[in-house]
Amino acid sequence: MSKANAIDINKILKLLPHRYPFLLVDRVLEITPQESITALKNVTMNEPFFQGHFPDFPVMPGVLIIEALAQTAALLTFSEEHPEDAVYYFAGIDGARFKKPVLPGDQLIMTAKLERGRAGIYKFAVQATVDGEIAAEANITCAVRTKGA
Repeated sequence: MSKANAIDINKILKLLPHRYPFLLVDRVLEITPQESITALKNVTMNEPFFQGHFPDFPVMPGVLIIEALAQTAALLTFSEEHPEDAVYYFAGIDGARFKKPVLPGDQLIMTAKLERGRAGIYKFAVQATVDGEIAAEANITCAVRTKGA
């Protein structure tokens, strides 16, 4: 993957409103504007959710994997110009499947492919893999609105 179109954590922090402990994308590996994005999340035992999910067998919650995928999709959308007061809302999910547990020490590789985007509504096919195996996949819908709208 080309590093020329990679996005580091400093730019991610400018593009997304999320902060610790809810920022779930560490780096963008590759992006083709208005088409696709590949990002990664290093999953560590230091994640706050592992204290309760589950103490004797830590597994990354599926809902957080989906959130990480939505943040990845947001980065694809926000890589283009948007008003500063734009907010990215998760609007829907279809066909979510969880196929492999995500554990501390795993590197989650997340992809989002834009299937349709118009009038501030975007649909994506998203997938998360660990060591080349699918951990989760879904179709998600997101909406870009101005704050307070």
